[in-house]
Amino acid sequence: MLAPIIIAVAVCAAMIASVLFFPKLKIGKLKLNTYWLITLIGAAAVFLSSPTNVKTVWSALIADSDVNPLKILVLFLSMTALSVFLDEAGFFGKLANMALAKSRAGQKGLFFSLYALVSVLTVFTSNDVIILSFTPFICYFAKNAKISPLPYLASEFVAANTWSIALIIGNPTNIYLASSAGIDFAQYLKYSIFPAVFGGGTALAALYLTFRKKLKEPLSCGTEEFKIKDKFLLIVGIVHLAVATVLLAVGPYIGLQMWLAALAAAASLIIITLIYAAVRRKKPRELGASLKRTPYQIIPFVLSMFVIVIVLDDVGVTAAIGKFLGADLQILKYGTLSFLSANLVNNIPMSVLFSSVLERSGVASIPALFACIIGSNIGAYLTPIGALAGIMWSSIINKHGVKFGYADFLKIGALISVPALFAALGGLWLAVTIF
Repeated sequence: MLAPIIIAVAVCAAMIASVLFFPKLKIGKLKLNTYWLITLIGAAAVFLSSPTNVKTVWSALIADSDVNPLKILVLFLSMTALSVFLDEAGFFGKLANMALAKSRAGQKGLFFSLYALVSVLTVFTSNDVIILSFTPFICYFAKNAKISPLPYLASEFVAANTWSIALIIGNPTNIYLASSAGIDFAQYLKYSIFPAVFGGGTALAALYLTFRKKLKEPLSCGTEEFKIKDKFLLIVGIVHLAVATVLLAVGPYIGLQMWLAALAAAASLIIITLIYAAVRRKKPRELGASLKRTPYQIIPFVLSMFVIVIVLDDVGVTAAIGKFLGADLQILKYGTLSFLSANLVNNIPMSVLFSSVLERSGVASIPALFACIIGSNIGAYLTPIGALAGIMWSSIINKHGVKFGYADFLKIGALISVPALFAALGGLWLAVTIF
């Protein structure tokens, strides 16, 4: 049936256009992101144009499985809230300040320190949280130091979207694709560590070669002062994030689902923070700011794209794609196509689509699965529409007056993402060969 296919393509095109030309819709004092509004309307149109019934969609949405999109959203939003709380408590800012103290050694020391810091933090949190936390700081610092912010903004963005491959919690696309194949925390790490190291190392080399001339310019000042306002809340936040990460790792072995572990940690943090605020007789400012910054717009976006994929799957599109790709050269084919597809439809819907492709085609193998995971992460920095992280990053730097258009993003993105992609896929081949 052509109608749902044509409408789905139109929805993806409209979503890309909205990101480029009209990202916000203002209704009175309310400002809304247009990309999720378009996908929400588009999902309804695709569904109404197809023979797919409500029962099919509803059954998929409430399915008692790890691939349930509602569980994935709870997991992602809970972990994001924990990480954003740490940012509000000053954790990321303090660490950034410590790393940026290396600026006395010049821009090269600062550049490598920032890349290392973002890489480590991304592994244990998520790419979106790091981008939300570090991007404004970099813009302010570069302005005060009278240096170009581009090497550091690019370094942050690339590091966050390459090292996010390492753990299953690093990116919602990791969670979705791995969960759809029944991959647990430990099994995921076994096949992801080589791609993360190979891709991350190659990305760093490409970044340095791209910006080496700018990094020779002198610095005119040091770091900004950053103080921790409430050490108790900082400790509470660190403990909760650490406990949540441990539970995610051991959950599969004790029968604890990842989404429940993350939700319990987030709920505990909220309760303890509220009790602490009541005892101190003050407003829970950090908690309120964290809940406000949590990206709830991902909920209608993910659910809408999930509905579109259900319809496409129901009319046989995903099976046709799987048949076209075949079973040979899985790492190269699935890695390259997922990388490119992420920049046509965004990496979250791409992951939903490829999860269905792998299932319907009967090629749900480790090489193909992790090739898609690699493509979904590294594809985020080819163009600004490759991931939600790119949309957020572009919005933040525009607010700070940093000029970096679509063409600039594509030029630098291609120079870095292409070698990083093939290095990561090479790391995956090595992991598959060893294990």
